[in-house]
Amino acid sequence: MEFLSQETMSIKEKLGILSDAAKYDVACTSSGVDRTGNGRDMGSALASGICHSFSADGRCISLLKILMTNECIYDCKYCINRRSNDVPRAAFTPEEICDLTIGFYRRNYIEGLFLSSGILGTPDLTMELLHRSLYLLRHQHHFRGYIHVKAIPGADPELIYRTGLLADRMSINLELPTAEGLRTLAPNKHRKKILTPMRQIQTGITANQNEIALYRHAPRFVPAGQSTQMIIGATPESDYQILRVAESLYQKFDLKRVFYSAFVHVNEDKDLPALAGGPPLLREHRLYQADWLLRYYGFEAGELLNEKKPNFNILLDPKCDWALGHLEQFPVEIQTADYQKILRVPGIGVRSALKIVQARKSARLRFEDLKRIGVVLKRAHFFITCNGKQMYPVKLEEDYITRNLLYEKEKLPFDKQQVTYRQLSLFDDYQVGAGTEGGDVLWKNIS
Repeated sequence: MEFLSQETMSIKEKLGILSDAAKYDVACTSSGVDRTGNGRDMGSALASGICHSFSADGRCISLLKILMTNECIYDCKYCINRRSNDVPRAAFTPEEICDLTIGFYRRNYIEGLFLSSGILGTPDLTMELLHRSLYLLRHQHHFRGYIHVKAIPGADPELIYRTGLLADRMSINLELPTAEGLRTLAPNKHRKKILTPMRQIQTGITANQNEIALYRHAPRFVPAGQSTQMIIGATPESDYQILRVAESLYQKFDLKRVFYSAFVHVNEDKDLPALAGGPPLLREHRLYQADWLLRYYGFEAGELLNEKKPNFNILLDPKCDWALGHLEQFPVEIQTADYQKILRVPGIGVRSALKIVQARKSARLRFEDLKRIGVVLKRAHFFITCNGKQMYPVKLEEDYITRNLLYEKEKLPFDKQQVTYRQLSLFDDYQVGAGTEGGDVLWKNIS
């Protein structure tokens, strides 16, 4: 606390340093929790999401995403804030974080806070300062808006628990997909210290849900769940290895989201790869698409990739690529197929599949009906029939369908030649929009 009180920078100078230092942390998203205003306190949180912007490459960037401090005792080779880097350092006091959050909220710039931090002194000290920031926001300023905070590995479990009672979502960054990668690039961090608080949060959420079922007004513990982030491309794992790690995290830790962050070369180090084409943004995009298939479409990692085919097709999205490798399961008859089979058709999403199942109860669907429902027929028509008929005469052959799909030129979420990595400023006026719809030791012993 004394260290922070001796800072002589203005809040504006600190904001410039610490908002920029937070731009590489992508593990923030919509709130995922409902909490309406009560007529007395300030703010609310909606499940549809906090106020946010989207950068040109599709990243969701919270309007107030800051580090408490970019001071750090660790020397991770990939991190701009590592101890050995000569960069401007700053730190907010808990009171300054509150002033910023409330000030921006009153100006209608934000509806929530994403708060992370480097490790200042010790994990316990850092976690205590994060907890105090949230405590003041909730109890002194009566702020009911969305708050996402990072849990610090190695911190006292009691501090993490008390912070979880004040936050909507917590996250602990896995950092790298494999234990070997972590040993190489982040030798001060250990798998057990990362997974222990992750397990604590999972257990706390489950216990809290049971408590709320018995006592309606019991305090809520991390009601929007927990998430994590992996850096992609800094170490040599395949897409298959990364997807298996994500699948294990979803199954064993009940995570809400795994975020994938394309490695950005910000430090010079012999152990870091030299990426001639820049950050692997297209690879990151394919992993997000595959992650969506794991969470909402009923796919398993082993269906999408395997040891013989360890990486995703750069030219086709994972769902199309899977369908082309399993043409024996197509065409799918829209009138009779069950929901899960319809869901696996390229061009048909979760909502469209539900609408199809509902609509066919009262009418026989035609292709024009599917288009109105929201089916992307330029992809789907290769893989479906309506009333036993195809939309156009097509051959159910991999080469033929692949050529036609590539001719459609899938729209990617960014122009690879025009990507920048600067975090959006609260005062920028950008016109950006959002789209829709080996040798290493795997983290296979996660428990």
